[in-house]
Amino acid sequence: MDGSAELEAAERVVMRWDSTSASDEPMLFDGARAEAERFLRAVDDLRRLAPPSPAAVGSPRRLSSGSSSVSAGGGGGAATAVQVAMARLEDEFRHVVDEDDSVSSLVGRRSSYRSLPSIREIDLLPDDAVSDLRAIASRMAAAGYGRECAQVYASVRKPAVDASLRRLGVERLSIGDVQRLEWKALEAKIRRWIRAARAAVRGVFASERRLCFLIFHDLPISNITVTAAAPATHDTPFAEAVKGAALQLFGFAEAISIGRRSPEKLFKIIDLHDALSDLLPDVSDIFAASKVAESIYVQAAEIRSRLADAVRGILSEFENAVLRDPPKTAVPGGTVHPLTRYVMNYSSLISDYKVTLSELIVSRPSASARLAAEGNELAPSLAELDLPEPDNQTPLAAHIIWIIVVLEHNLEGKASLYRDTALSHLFLMNNVYYIVHKVKDSPDLWNLIGDDYLKRLTGKFTMAATNYQRSAWLKILNCLRDEGLHVSGGFSSGISKSALRERFRSFNAAFEEAHRVQSGWCVPDTQLREELRISISEKLVPAYRSFLGRFRHHIENGKHPELYIKYSAEDLEIAVNDFFEGVPPSPHIRRRSHS
Repeated sequence: MDGSAELEAAERVVMRWDSTSASDEPMLFDGARAEAERFLRAVDDLRRLAPPSPAAVGSPRRLSSGSSSVSAGGGGGAATAVQVAMARLEDEFRHVVDEDDSVSSLVGRRSSYRSLPSIREIDLLPDDAVSDLRAIASRMAAAGYGRECAQVYASVRKPAVDASLRRLGVERLSIGDVQRLEWKALEAKIRRWIRAARAAVRGVFASERRLCFLIFHDLPISNITVTAAAPATHDTPFAEAVKGAALQLFGFAEAISIGRRSPEKLFKIIDLHDALSDLLPDVSDIFAASKVAESIYVQAAEIRSRLADAVRGILSEFENAVLRDPPKTAVPGGTVHPLTRYVMNYSSLISDYKVTLSELIVSRPSASARLAAEGNELAPSLAELDLPEPDNQTPLAAHIIWIIVVLEHNLEGKASLYRDTALSHLFLMNNVYYIVHKVKDSPDLWNLIGDDYLKRLTGKFTMAATNYQRSAWLKILNCLRDEGLHVSGGFSSGISKSALRERFRSFNAAFEEAHRVQSGWCVPDTQLREELRISISEKLVPAYRSFLGRFRHHIENGKHPELYIKYSAEDLEIAVNDFFEGVPPSPHIRRRSHS
C-alpha cells in the first residue's frame, strides 16, 4: 500500500470515531482492544504521513467542531482527521482517567522513581487503564496537544484529590475560621489534622504524583503555559491537580502558626511543628523536584518556621504569666497553690518535649531587662535573684530553672498574705515539697534542672518545715519547761502550785487553739502529712509525759485537778492525728478514758 492509500485508510478509521457526529456513541477504550489499537495505529499513521502544521495546533474540540467532516481521501481530509483524532483522544483520555478509583489497590508499593521509604503510593487506577492513558497522552503530546491532555488530566484529578482529603477529614476552613474556634475544639482538629496530613502527603499526593509520572514521564508537554522560571515537566499536571488541596491542607497549620499565643497552646503547637517537620522530607520529595509545585514545599517550610517562632513566643508568654500572677487572696489552709500545680505540670510537659524544645530554644532567659521594660512590680526583687548557671546548662534548662525560681519568688509573696506566721511557713513547705516531688517524679525534668538546683529546693523545703514547727510549737513546748515553777531558794525549796496551775492552763489553752486552728490547715500530700504529725508527736508527747510525771502529784493533791490536767499524753497523740486535714475540727479533743 502506497503512502496515499495508507493515509486514506487512516482517515477512514479516525473519521468513524468523530466525536461531533453522535451523542451516544460508545467509548473506544471500553470496547474490544483490537478497535482501540486500530485507532491508535491510524493516529500514528496520520502523524507520520501528514504531520500537522503549527497553525493547526489548538484545542482539538474547538477545531474539530468548527470543521465539517470530510470523506476519506478528500482534499484537506488529513488535517481534519488529525483534529477529529485529537478530539476523540481527549474524550477517551477524560473517560479513562475519570474511572471510579474504587478498584485501586490499597497495598503500598515502591515506585520506580526516587521516593522516600516513608512514602506509600497506592494504585489509583488499574494497570491497563494507566497503559491506555499513557498511550493516549503520548499521541496527543506528539501531535502538539500535550497542553490540552494535561489540562484534562488536572481537571479530572483535582476533584478526586479534593474528595480524598474530605474523606480524610480535612475541612475547608479559612484562616479566620480557624482562629475563631475555641481552643478545645481546635485541639481536636489539630489531632485529626496530623493524622490526615500524614495520609494526604504520603498517600494521596504521593500516589497522584506516581500516577502522573506513569502517564506523562518523558512526554513533550512543553507547550503548557508556565513561566520561564518554571518550565513545564511531567510534574506540571500533577501540580495543577493537587496544588489547591495542598494549599488548603497546609493553610490550617498556617492559621495556627499566626494565631494568638497563649500558654495552653504550646504542646499542641509542638505536636503540629513536629508532625510538619516529619513530613517535610516527604513534601520535598513529592513537590520540590517540580518548579511548578515547589511553592508548596516552600510554604510548608515557612509554616514550620512560623510554628517554631510561635513555640518560642508562647514559652516567653508563659514565663511572663508566672511573673504577673498577683498575690490576690491566700489559698485556704496553706495548701498547694493552683499556680504551683499549673507551673510544675507545665514544666513536666516541657521536659517531655525536650528534644524539640532543645532545638528551638537557643537563647537563655534575660528576665531582668524584660521585667524592667514592662514595669513589672516584681522587677526590682527579681533582678537580685540568683539564677544557677552550670557550665553545661542548656538554654532550655535555664528557662525551666528560671520559671521555677520566679515561681518560688511569687510564692513567697503569696505566703506573706497569711497573718499567722506558722501558716505562711506551712504554705511554703507544702508548695516547695510539691515542686521537689514533681521534679523527682519526672526523670527528664530532673535531668534538665540538675542535682544542684534540686538540692537547693530541698534545702528550702527543710527550712520552711523547720520554721513552721518553731513558730507553731515553740510557745506550746515552752509551757512544759521547769523555769518559773520553783519557789525562790532553789529546786529543793519547792514548787509554786499557783504557777503550776497557770502553766497547765496555758498549755491546755495553747494546745486547744492549735488543735482548733491547725486541724483546718491542709497538708495534701499523705506522706508529708504523716511525717509532720509524727515529728510533732515526737516533740510534744514525750515532753508532756515528762512534765506530767514530774508535776501531776502537785495538782492531784489539790482541789479540782481535772480543771488543770485535762489530757493524758495519749490524748495529745490522738489529737495530733486531726491536724492538717483541712476540715473544721470536732468541738472537743478526742480523749481516752483515764485509768
